[in-house]
Amino acid sequence: MIVQVLGVPMDLGSGRRGVDMGPSAIRIAGLADRLKELGHKVVDGGDLVIKNMEELKVGNERARYLGEIARVSAVLARKVENIMERGQFPLVLGGDHSIAVGSVSGIAALCQRQGKKLGLLWIDAHGDINTPETSPSGNIHGMPLATLLGFGVKELTEVGGVFPKVEAENIALVGIRSLDSGEKSRLKEQGVQVHTMADIDRHGVHRIMKKALARVTDGTDYVHVSFDLDAVDPTVAPGVGTPVKGGLDYREAHLIMEVIADASVMTSLEMVEVNPILDQGNASATFAVELVQSAFGKKIL
Repeated sequence: MIVQVLGVPMDLGSGRRGVDMGPSAIRIAGLADRLKELGHKVVDGGDLVIKNMEELKVGNERARYLGEIARVSAVLARKVENIMERGQFPLVLGGDHSIAVGSVSGIAALCQRQGKKLGLLWIDAHGDINTPETSPSGNIHGMPLATLLGFGVKELTEVGGVFPKVEAENIALVGIRSLDSGEKSRLKEQGVQVHTMADIDRHGVHRIMKKALARVTDGTDYVHVSFDLDAVDPTVAPGVGTPVKGGLDYREAHLIMEVIADASVMTSLEMVEVNPILDQGNASATFAVELVQSAFGKKIL
């Protein structure tokens, strides 16, 4: 398999600085070499060029830095679509989770042209399904899932084309433990499958992942995995933008990725919210690389 790595060093959607260094940290942790060890050919397409906060105006306080985030999302969508058109595997490195607007919209645009369907596996502590009206912060990294369902500002919902990028019936969220009130309402209204940390505690990762994969593969042709490192407990991965206690432990996170690998359904992957400023010795980026390895088939035995 040819894995095309693409860095999106963006922190504009986040409330904390530093996550723009995530792609570099993941590369420094040996991403390319670890994937080559598994027999994959790795091509690094470099990073998208993104303006930093000092060059920009906040703009709409309900959707901060919207203009530049929308521009970057459109560029990313085209790049991801082109990678998949060539039959290669896009591995997108964030940056904050607002980059999912671009990566998923690119795959959705390809699906639209091919008459195919996309499934979305969202592994995260947060639902990221706010809109400018419901967001307490106005930070767009809390809005990508709503955007992909067609809710929110048209500058983002229309990236890649004017249509919902993924259907609620083809989405599964795993690892959730922090939701705003507006997000709870929208998730229930839309019928998105949500697996909280309490569900994982009660039923175990393997059973939860079996349900989640059944959902995202039901009638779909592509499956995108969006992994926010804050799904993992801060004791395991301290270098994330919005840490929340009580997350996945080391083995639970790996088992999620191992189950994905065993299912052989993943057609694209993004790893987001690695923040080296808040990290300890690049441990979180190193763990992110280990998780990517597991998703690409590394086994204990």
